[in-house]
Amino acid sequence: MKAVQINKYGGYDVLVVKKYVPRPTIGEGQALVEIYAASINPFDKTVRSGGMQKIVPLQFPITLGGDFSGVVKEIGEGVSEFKIGDEVYGSANIFSGGSGSFAEFATAKIRNVAMKPKNTSFQEAAALALVGSSAVQALEEHIKLQSGNKILIHGGAGGIGHVAIQLAKALGAYVATTVSSDDKEFVIQLGTDEIIDYKNEKFEEKIKDFDAILDTVGGEVTNKSLAVLRKGGTLVSMIGQPDLKLAEKLGVIAIRQRTRVSTQHLERLAQLVENGNIKIKIAKIFPLDQVREAFKYQEEGYPRGKVVIKVK
Repeated sequence: MKAVQINKYGGYDVLVVKKYVPRPTIGEGQALVEIYAASINPFDKTVRSGGMQKIVPLQFPITLGGDFSGVVKEIGEGVSEFKIGDEVYGSANIFSGGSGSFAEFATAKIRNVAMKPKNTSFQEAAALALVGSSAVQALEEHIKLQSGNKILIHGGAGGIGHVAIQLAKALGAYVATTVSSDDKEFVIQLGTDEIIDYKNEKFEEKIKDFDAILDTVGGEVTNKSLAVLRKGGTLVSMIGQPDLKLAEKLGVIAIRQRTRVSTQHLERLAQLVENGNIKIKIAKIFPLDQVREAFKYQEEGYPRGKVVIKVK
């Protein structure tokens, strides 16, 4: 089968499209999926560049990729949730027991898979898994966002951000977001109530007493955000560890989220998509052979929404 692999850590140049990679062997509690589409996340760059090597050193060569959609071709021992021919989506990340989704076939743990939303294409479903799970976990589990709450979402035009805005509005919240001026119209269409142009405005001077913040930007933004929360408010950071001592001093809750792509999150996400509450934005679609160009666009192009790789 064809697959995108790396033999060492590095930049775009270490990405190699190999034509004759052995099809992965299915194990207990797994499904073998024929991949129709996959999508790129910042975590894929982290893996490629060696950002995880101190935690989990890789044995090269490895196939990159997590998010996928496709059709079940084989089911392993102990699997009763799916049958051959089911259209599914989820994560096949090697760190979650999968074989990597940037390939024509991949194995995935059943706990990381769900039925594809009925009203999406394979490309749209492949773009949903990690960003959608991130939004669901942050807003519904950590923040417990309620109708009437006020939430600030940093990076509202990005992968997680644009899904989180839609979920927050579906939950009845007032939503403010930070974006560049070029993305204002896009986030207005998503339902945003208040827009802060982060290049020309300081969010910490424009808003205060918010119930919640979802930070997808990191850096100095994270700790500056703590001061605009009301007492007892919650910040969830997708990038970096918030200053817990500062949070305690201000009387707020700060959480560093590590997203779990689980069947539960994926099923909730599918429900939201099928009900029309969430629509995924695809910035650009690349064929598998152009994976280097896809990564370059993801990392340097500031895409609005997700970058997708079409496999079949």
